[in-house]
Amino acid sequence: MGDGHHSRGNEETCRSHDRSHRPQRRSRDHPHCGGFSILRSTPRDPSIRRSKGLQRVVGAFFAALIATLLVAAPSAQATTPSPSPSPQNFQNNISGFLRDDARAPIPGVRITAKGEGFEGTATSGASGSWTIGVPKKGTYEVQLDESTLPEGIKLAEGQENPRNVVFGETSTQTTIFAFGKGIVVQQGDFVQDLTNRLVAGLSFGLLLALAAVGLSLIFGTTGLTNFAHGEMVTLGAVLVFGFNAVGLPFWLAIILALVGGGLFGYAQDTGLWKPLRRRGTGLVPMMIVSIGLALAVRYIIQFNFGGATQQLPGAQSAEIQLGPISISPNNLWSLIISAAVITLIGIVLLKTRLGKATRAVADNPALAAASGIDVDGVIRIVWIVGGVLASLGGILWAYYRPGVTFDMGSQILLLIFAGVTLGGLGTVFGALIGSVVVGLFTELTTVFGAPADLKYVIPLGVMIVVLLFRPQGILGRRERVG
Repeated sequence: MGDGHHSRGNEETCRSHDRSHRPQRRSRDHPHCGGFSILRSTPRDPSIRRSKGLQRVVGAFFAALIATLLVAAPSAQATTPSPSPSPQNFQNNISGFLRDDARAPIPGVRITAKGEGFEGTATSGASGSWTIGVPKKGTYEVQLDESTLPEGIKLAEGQENPRNVVFGETSTQTTIFAFGKGIVVQQGDFVQDLTNRLVAGLSFGLLLALAAVGLSLIFGTTGLTNFAHGEMVTLGAVLVFGFNAVGLPFWLAIILALVGGGLFGYAQDTGLWKPLRRRGTGLVPMMIVSIGLALAVRYIIQFNFGGATQQLPGAQSAEIQLGPISISPNNLWSLIISAAVITLIGIVLLKTRLGKATRAVADNPALAAASGIDVDGVIRIVWIVGGVLASLGGILWAYYRPGVTFDMGSQILLLIFAGVTLGGLGTVFGALIGSVVVGLFTELTTVFGAPADLKYVIPLGVMIVVLLFRPQGILGRRERVG
């Protein structure tokens, strides 16, 4: 009887302890209560005050952010150095570098672009770079005025002048004129070209994976297909440009952009998705809400940032030779940073309590809550991490394109979805593998003679073929139907 009385006393103590800490089912704080808690909840009144305080902080941040964009967008066009500005500041542009056979820049050369009822002219700057803004994508005839070349410098043999430039998916097209007496432009070696495209595809795939991993985490923990994820990608690049345009050091602008991306993810979950989840809103209505949110954020960014393509510092750089591989420093750094961050995310998911809790919530939220895991807290962290990863992906995408535009995230949103779907919905490592496959096929298509306009279409076709034979994706689990 003593043991029974003692047991009933412990049960009563657990019940009273649970009533005083209602958000967590069980806690380690009492020796007779099982389970564990990843994120502990505080008593009601302090948590409400803390929540209101966080909301004020987030509100103040976004108010400052909007003010920064309003100030930076108009002033950036006047203060940001441009290689060779056009009379109009259009969203699309044709650009290039002029360098002689000794790699020295050639300034003061006039280039003209004609087409689509438009004619524009630019002059190469001190670095040899030039840019002509054009009103829309299409086919343009680009001609270099050879009479403006310095004495002793002429186009290499075999160079087309004028030449046609055809826009593809991106808003920036680059054309290079080669110079040098007796130089004949020859087609590169196939093996070397294949190697370069493989490296470029890996860099692009890892860049996509940064955004895809965040999207996959959000889908895995909430079931939401977030069409506003592309705008989270755009926000990272726009914030870096805005903070840098107002005079902040570039490294600080990057840090603030990543913080801004995380706060944007937090604000989305706190202000929109969490209330909708509590109301029992279905996943399809929430997906439609995400489409509306994407459109709203996209055009708010356009209103403040403008429709022109802007460049981040050092966006255009000459390629370097690493053995048999030719790669630009920007793509090399993108590859290294993406690989390091994704490796860190993998370690966190596999080795830490937070990672295990995240996987538990993704696998079975109800069981995770019954085990004492703060499901809402885990989802909130996932949104913050997803926002940071998307912002980082946006910064790297701005260097890969290169250029910052208000719709740059939406341009690769389908490729991000393709990577997530191909790898397996809700699986982080599947999103990584799927994104790398998409990136490789995107770059390799041109090596085998596919038109440049189809380089983003073929990976989507590959995804369809794979899903026909493995509907759950590469690492996804087969779902029972019926």
